Amino acid sequence: MAEVHGSCDSAFHSVRDLLQQRLAEGNEVGASLCVNVDGKNVVDIWGGHEDAGQTKPWDKETITSIWSTTKVVTSLAALILVNRGQLDLNENVATYWPEFAANGKENIKVFQILSHSSGVITLDRDLTPEEMQHREELVVKVALELQDEEKITARLAEQAPWYTPGSQSAYMGTMYGHLVGKIIRCVTGKSLSQFITEEITEPLGADFWLGVPEEELSRTADIIPFPLDQVFPLTALDPTSILGRVMRSSLVYPTIPNKDAIRKSHNGSMGGFSNARAMARIASIVSLDGTVEGKQYLSPQTVDEMMRERIRGFDMCLNGKVCFGLGVARPWSESVHPLIPEEDGVCFWSGYGGAFVIMDRRRRMTISYIMNKLENRPAGSSNFDLYLPEIKKCFPEYAKA
Repeated sequence: MAEVHGSCDSAFHSVRDLLQQRLAEGNEVGASLCVNVDGKNVVDIWGGHEDAGQTKPWDKETITSIWSTTKVVTSLAALILVNRGQLDLNENVATYWPEFAANGKENIKVFQILSHSSGVITLDRDLTPEEMQHREELVVKVALELQDEEKITARLAEQAPWYTPGSQSAYMGTMYGHLVGKIIRCVTGKSLSQFITEEITEPLGADFWLGVPEEELSRTADIIPFPLDQVFPLTALDPTSILGRVMRSSLVYPTIPNKDAIRKSHNGSMGGFSNARAMARIASIVSLDGTVEGKQYLSPQTVDEMMRERIRGFDMCLNGKVCFGLGVARPWSESVHPLIPEEDGVCFWSGYGGAFVIMDRRRRMTISYIMNKLENRPAGSSNFDLYLPEIKKCFPEYAKA
């Protein structure tokens, strides 16, 4: 029988029971779940296994791919510079990165990059029919090519926007980290990975890696994909549409994080490896108005700027409605994330296959869920659809105590 380990306040015991049930029923393979309230972990639980054969137990130190939940950390890195006055959200990107002005991008603002509304989405690229038939091999090849950050950002700087900047959102699945990372490098001279380590993860003691070191690979859980025949066929998309162009360039395949070369790579869009405890600690910067254990990472005013609505409407890449702040989504009943109720002071982000982080300033609560069994959904999972209401049901009892 699957066992759940870790600590859990008595008010949240039903959450622990629910994770136990989902593991026992096979709906989860391995997972971690953390709820942090006012800087304290009231739920810090994990269970299951790191591998499909269920031979390696998921333990306290297990990490796994968190996919696009990585973008929360990347966004916080940029906002730390905003907080220090080194980066102006309303300034042209080209002020910091002059080459970016090419081909009609001279007036694109920093906030438009952070809110996925700049018109710069991914690399101009088209695939041959043969490449589309060998998709997994191609994705690994492209993912490794993305490690040449200078080459990739130089190509992005040369391109024209794919649509009028600021008019609409088009989610940057794979290039967000390159663009934000390049801006950070232009301002500080440091790589995104170095800046995150020095300014976020080391001060917080958070177990997050943008590039897993060789000595940490043994505790990295495998991704368990959904049936691969469910992977969306590239040939089904109009190659002239924004979504069609993106899917032929921003290649994603559910098994690639299982390759050590990918685990070691530095990709600030979807290359982070972590667990729920660490992600809750990092994201609590937002929930706690910028200050964790007496250290200020952001001012409350900078958190306001992060959460302020920047663009609302149909997203041309997610193929659904969204409401975006800076590197986070805002709740909207019409969005592709309808599970999150519309409330002031709440923002969130998700990762491919199910990972989720919610930041709630009003309750000073951070919820983080990281797992290794993927579901073929644009955001969230059937498991988190159950965990979140249960957590919300338990919170008032905890708050009364």
